[in-house]
Amino acid sequence: MAFEGLSERMQSIMRKLRGKGKVTEADVKEAMREVRLALLEADVNFRVVRDFVNRVKERVVGQEVMRSLTPGQQVIKVVNEELTQLMGGERSKLNQALRSPTVIMMVGLQGTGKTTSSGKLARYFQKQNRRTLLVAGDVYRPAAIRQLEVLGESLDTPVFSLGDQESPVVIARRGVEKAREEGFDYVIIDTAGRLHIDEEMMGELRKIREQVSPDEILLVVDAMTGQDAVNVAESFNQQLGLTGVVLTKLDGDTRGGAALSVKAVTDCPIKFVGTGEKTDALEPFFPDRMASRILGMGDVLTLIEKAQSAVDQEKARDLERKMRTLTFTFDDFLDQLQQVRKMGPLEDMLSMLPDVGQMKGLKNVQVDEKQLVRVEAIIRSMTPQEKSHPEILNASRRKRIARGSGTTVQDVNRLIKQFNDMKKMMKQFTQMAKGKKKKKRGGFRFPFMS
Repeated sequence: MAFEGLSERMQSIMRKLRGKGKVTEADVKEAMREVRLALLEADVNFRVVRDFVNRVKERVVGQEVMRSLTPGQQVIKVVNEELTQLMGGERSKLNQALRSPTVIMMVGLQGTGKTTSSGKLARYFQKQNRRTLLVAGDVYRPAAIRQLEVLGESLDTPVFSLGDQESPVVIARRGVEKAREEGFDYVIIDTAGRLHIDEEMMGELRKIREQVSPDEILLVVDAMTGQDAVNVAESFNQQLGLTGVVLTKLDGDTRGGAALSVKAVTDCPIKFVGTGEKTDALEPFFPDRMASRILGMGDVLTLIEKAQSAVDQEKARDLERKMRTLTFTFDDFLDQLQQVRKMGPLEDMLSMLPDVGQMKGLKNVQVDEKQLVRVEAIIRSMTPQEKSHPEILNASRRKRIARGSGTTVQDVNRLIKQFNDMKKMMKQFTQMAKGKKKKKRGGFRFPFMS
């Protein structure tokens, strides 16, 4: 999970400050020493760390904090604001052309995920009902054109290609011309990468830039390469004049140094981050939300947006009716499980809740994604009648379901018990709403939490 190590360290430091009724300069000095170490261990550029610590210290030691009623909370507020500024302040949106299409040029070293990110970006526009043309400009890497075509087919997005015998400059120019003629909203040009930065590569990219005049030049960098990603961004920015950065594999980078350093070093904003392998796993980068997550304040806005995009509103209303009338079935349970899984890894969703690490019972929670698969297999092994009427699930039926799902009878029994507990809890809530019964505590736990 992104920033996992840094987040734990920073939250520990902030907890010490939050509990203090009075904050002295010695407290600030000790806290800033720990912050400096935490950032350096997260692979943040040392110059960025030095400037960040100095800015925080200057603000904290001033009148702003020392004379406040809640100095500990004021220090956290300052750290949060400075972290946000460090990563760019506000969300940096994509530049839009005055007349369609908006031309986006994807650049970067080989292996950073340019082609995949091009497809993800096309999917991002598709969800906004925008038409996108992908241009296959990587004529050097074997199967790069085919990879983009396969992505295009899976997304139902057209791909413009002239094969691998034509010049990338010509391909880019003719691709933009085609998009203009056919009224596309966006053109995404997938360019070739190299194993290292060289003059030939930069020369070709400069020619493409001159021919198509892109509205965006996005550098795709692998977040897991740490400071190397920042150095690459600096080199590309000097020679091409980048407009933004796409950080891939942020979900696999537990340190997060690249995300915290790239804006400060290159003055080039992070516009998108890759958070998984699926085509939906590309998100706009919000510096303020990321800073809040690092400090354990949660990211409820992103969680809400994920829920809105993943949850079928009509099904949600239908579920609410079934819960009120106690007609909730295993089919409904399975449907809700699938909608929750669309939102992404459950551990990531938990990390978006404020102070989740401090909540009793959630501090050391582990989410077993494999258990979700087992639950799904068990439900799918039931007959339609069994899903609608769990009360008929006798011992022989449970054995058959266990065999069919590749699980044990104990697994089946556990799920049925949890389902029945949930229905009891729903009944209590319904009665409470009608004023028939006083509030009772329920012991239900979701089957994917251990």
